[in-house]
Amino acid sequence: MTDLVVRGGTVVTATGSLRADVAVRAGRIEAVERDLARLAATADEVVDATGLLVLPGVIDAHTHTRVAVDDQPDRFFQDSVAAALGGTTSFLAFNNPGTGSSPAAERSLLAGLGEWRAVTAGDSAIDYAVSLVVSGRMDDPMEELPAVVDAGVPTCKAFMIFDFRLDDRRLYDAMRVMGERGAMLEVHCEDPVLLDTAIETALRRGDVSPRYHATTRPSYVEAVATARAMAFGRQSGAPVHVVHLSSAHALREVREGRAGGVRVSVETCPHYLVLTEERYADPDPVGCARFMIAPPLRTPADRDALWQGLADGSIDMVVSDHVPDRVAVEKAEAANGVPFNQISNGAPGIGTLLTLVYSEGVARGRIGVERMVDLLATTPARRFGFARKGALEVGRDADVVLFDPSAKRTIMAGDLHQSSDYTPYEGMGVSGAVRDVFVRGRPVVRGGRFVGTRGIGQFVERGSPDI
Repeated sequence: MTDLVVRGGTVVTATGSLRADVAVRAGRIEAVERDLARLAATADEVVDATGLLVLPGVIDAHTHTRVAVDDQPDRFFQDSVAAALGGTTSFLAFNNPGTGSSPAAERSLLAGLGEWRAVTAGDSAIDYAVSLVVSGRMDDPMEELPAVVDAGVPTCKAFMIFDFRLDDRRLYDAMRVMGERGAMLEVHCEDPVLLDTAIETALRRGDVSPRYHATTRPSYVEAVATARAMAFGRQSGAPVHVVHLSSAHALREVREGRAGGVRVSVETCPHYLVLTEERYADPDPVGCARFMIAPPLRTPADRDALWQGLADGSIDMVVSDHVPDRVAVEKAEAANGVPFNQISNGAPGIGTLLTLVYSEGVARGRIGVERMVDLLATTPARRFGFARKGALEVGRDADVVLFDPSAKRTIMAGDLHQSSDYTPYEGMGVSGAVRDVFVRGRPVVRGGRFVGTRGIGQFVERGSPDI
């Protein structure tokens, strides 16, 4: 017997939209047809989606969601709830330092995988997976990478900066080894020599306030590193994924790499599509620190170039890069004169991804709703190995979002249910709102309210990325 039929909505795919019904059985899509009245007559539940968009659940492929610890036992679950309320039904998290990983995890990929899976088991309201961070502190990550891929983790991330970065040779080797196993390396592209020198110079001058986080990271710091990642991809023949691209300069390097045969995919984030560098003019150091993101916010021209890249296919997806920092904790250090290089980078965004891309992209005519589905669901599923997700097609997981395009609302931190105490989009008026969300056919959001339960989210062992 059919479990659920969603009737009368506009079903959106990456290639088109149609007025259709969606039937769900045993957690999978059973049928997508113009009229499923026959199935609806005997279904356990029928949901009226008249006037709504019926979307595949968003896959947020880039979060730094923090795992539960003794003094914050609910933070992973809480952020999964925020994601669900925003229309995300699956998310990828990193286990980089600061997310709750132990010292053992920082020395071994396999130890990190076992630890992360154990601590997150039974803790999420939606489906989830992990991209392990290949750290420069590890004993022998190249030896462990094949076993990690075999364990259902076909994507890992390397940083070119920070004190756990990989040097160029080890980064190249990680990219090559993963490529040989049908896997993909994600790369944080900022040049360490240029960046470290700029930071050291600023600190010597006494330029320690948060706004210097941005001035020490001009777009060429990102672009030079992106060009090097493209060269590594070309030489190795391995796929490479450029994370959180922020500038027109770096986008040019990606386009040139792709034209030269590099198997590259690239993501950007809502904060680069909505906010600009003017936020760093805030004289309040804590207010300014709220927007400390790496890479930093850029110019309006960069923002426009990113939207163009989304429209023309140069940029493959949009992700949140969620970092659940708090104004009262991580960002508060700015008020005490702590230098900018010692303040946590990142901003929350796990609950606002779909809303912002729809409101700023679709509602403003920058992209079509089909392109939005491709950017937020279909391409992330394909590129990150979520074989049963990313589209409303027969046989796929019934991860379904009912979205009201006519709704108007204002983003407020208190409404987001995330573990962070602020949002960089506070007070922003937006178009569209999530009404209902189903994960594998199970309701987790109804009428904009969370109705799911802790632990129904499953860890997803993923297949090879398609790139």
